[in-house]
Amino acid sequence: MNILVTRPSPAGEELVSRLRAQGKVAWSLPLIEFSPGRELSALPDLLASLSPDDLLFALSQHAVSHAAATLRQHHLAWPRVQAFAIGRTTALALHTASGLTVNYPRDREISEVLLQLPELQNVAGKRAVLLRGNGGRELIGETLAKRGVSVTFCECYQRNDKYYDGTEEAHRWQQRGVDTLVVTSGEMLKRLFTLIPPWYQTNWLLRCRLIVVSERLATLARELGWLDITVADNADNDALLRVLQ
Repeated sequence: MNILVTRPSPAGEELVSRLRAQGKVAWSLPLIEFSPGRELSALPDLLASLSPDDLLFALSQHAVSHAAATLRQHHLAWPRVQAFAIGRTTALALHTASGLTVNYPRDREISEVLLQLPELQNVAGKRAVLLRGNGGRELIGETLAKRGVSVTFCECYQRNDKYYDGTEEAHRWQQRGVDTLVVTSGEMLKRLFTLIPPWYQTNWLLRCRLIVVSERLATLARELGWLDITVADNADNDALLRVLQ
């Protein structure tokens, strides 16, 4: 099994080094990189407007790290509010940065499961600030709004495509015998698919085993033409390692 990990830094490199420590053949090809978001300057006022009954959502660990850097820069504390995160890793990042107790879905790190938390059922009249990247997680905002919450998204970071020569990369990874791909978002799956030229899609890419982190991603992968798809039971590196063992 020769594994190509498409996660961004530093999570991608971390997974590769853990795989190599177990004697596996693995490489990193991060498909996106991060830069500060366009709405970070609004963050201090947004957080200051929240009262203790209001809601704060961290939708990725990158959103937390960029938000935390902004608050440190302004010498501001995190508000004392009800805090939620999309999953365990993000919850830990938010708790570490803010000291808040953070609720998160224990079984699957997806929007639908987060929205089932009992604390989010009777929330009419509350305000919510959602820390995220450029786009994504619309379902959370829409569902909270239907439940009577006043929702504000804050773009804390931007995801940018990393540039690669598709033919060159396809040739390299096929030559190295890569037969297993790790992809952790729909955006990256589409990016990978469009990056690789059609001949290599047919003769290499779609023949690889694909490891994804949700049923929604698996559905998208099937639509693009993959047949051998495994869904990890979570989006963090521990869960991906379990599948790859």
